[in-house]
Formats: sequence, structure tokens, C-alpha cells
Amino acid sequence: MPHSLRLLRQDRALTAISVLLDVAFHAGRGTNGAVAGGADVAERLGAARRGIEPVFQALSRAGLLEGVRGPRGGYRLGRRPRDIRLSEAVVAVAEGTEAGSDLSGALHGSVIAPFWAELDETLREKLENLTLEDLLRRAQEAGLQRPSSEPLNFAI
Repeated sequence: MPHSLRLLRQDRALTAISVLLDVAFHAGRGTNGAVAGGADVAERLGAARRGIEPVFQALSRAGLLEGVRGPRGGYRLGRRPRDIRLSEAVVAVAEGTEAGSDLSGALHGSVIAPFWAELDETLREKLENLTLEDLLRRAQEAGLQRPSSEPLNFAI
């Protein structure tokens, strides 16, 4: 099988999971904790801020992100990473985007559509069984270091 074969499109679902992981990695959760600025997240992901703003909004509406207003505003997690299933991120951004295939015919209806439904179910199960904490663990295993927030120390 060729290495260039990609079954998953890089769309809003992938963007939503990437945004959540970036916020978890750089800001985390908590009322006193740091926040990840939307522009900073977009820059780290190599995306246009305007392009991913609807993803931030959808994740916030779903309670997965918490928006913080003000000059030092941004986003932090709405819940602990172990309590956020990746499937929740996909559901949050998938509403209203269900697009069926325009294909029809006996082979498509009897073979391809059921086969694609099996793939879809396998992916749903995988996403349901993975949490944001699992991805943070993978980042650590890959040698990525979370930024540390050191308190400012002023001496006069």
C-alpha cells in the first residue's frame, strides 16, 4: 500500500483536536492558570486565525475550551485533559457538516457505503477511547517539553 494514501482529510475535526492539544500543552486548565492566545495557537499550528476562529467558538460552546476576555485573554481547557474525549472535539465541530455522497448504484449501495460505515465506526470507537491526556502523554514520549511558567521576580 502506498505511503501517500490518506484516508482522513485534514479538516475541522483534525483542527479541533490540534487546537485542544495546543491549548492543553501550552496553557492547561484552571482559573489562575495561563491562557493560550488564539493568534499564538493559530501561528503554532500554521493556520490563519480567521480560519480557525469558528473551531475555537465551537469548542467553547461545547465546554471543551474556556475563553478568557481582556488584553491578556485567550483560551484554556474547560475540563481536565483526562475528561476530554477526542470524539467530543469532533462532534463539537461536525454539527451541520454531515455531507453524504452523491454516488449511487448497486455496487456503491451494497458494498462501498457499508464498507465506509465500518471505517467510520472504527474511527469513532478509537476517538471515543482516546483522551486529550493520551495525546499529552504522546507529546511527552516524543520528547516535547511543555513550557514552564516561572513567576516574575522583580527587584528594586
